[in-house]
Amino acid sequence: MALVTERLVLRHWRDADREPFAALNADPRVMEFFPSVLDRTESDAFADRIEVHFAQTGFGLWAVELPGFVSFIGFIGLSIPRFQAHFTPCVEIGWRLAHAYWGKGYASEGGRRVLTYGFRLLRLPEIVSFPARQNFRSRAVIERIGMRRDPSGDFDHPALPEGHWLRPHVLYRIAAP
Repeated sequence: MALVTERLVLRHWRDADREPFAALNADPRVMEFFPSVLDRTESDAFADRIEVHFAQTGFGLWAVELPGFVSFIGFIGLSIPRFQAHFTPCVEIGWRLAHAYWGKGYASEGGRRVLTYGFRLLRLPEIVSFPARQNFRSRAVIERIGMRRDPSGDFDHPALPEGHWLRPHVLYRIAAP
């Protein structure tokens, strides 16, 4: 099932998406707030996990295209975090777009559509997002799509070592309307 907005199509992944996905994951600008860039093998493994998540849950991180212009610019979607925290289990909204497509409103547009899908079709009671504290660009998108910060929910990401500059994360929530 594809999700459609005014300018975007959020769809299931194709084999042809893996090469541009690997390029996106190897870009230090895109991966600034992740522990490291990904090589092709790591990127393909991530794409494999996305496919498995779709198969297991019926939702996931949709590939994003600009119909008639670009067949793949990144992903926007929902996932179930694989780590334990005080707010898990939960469903998270997230995105990762190629740098050339930042600042055009695509993450906000797709994010709003994904929230609607999560609440109306999946009947989720709540969706969360938890960027690294320093990731102000993502935090701005999160706030633009209507999510609100829960300062009492801020946490240190358990997958990162003590003292790592990216370990502090902030929690945002939005409840079903």
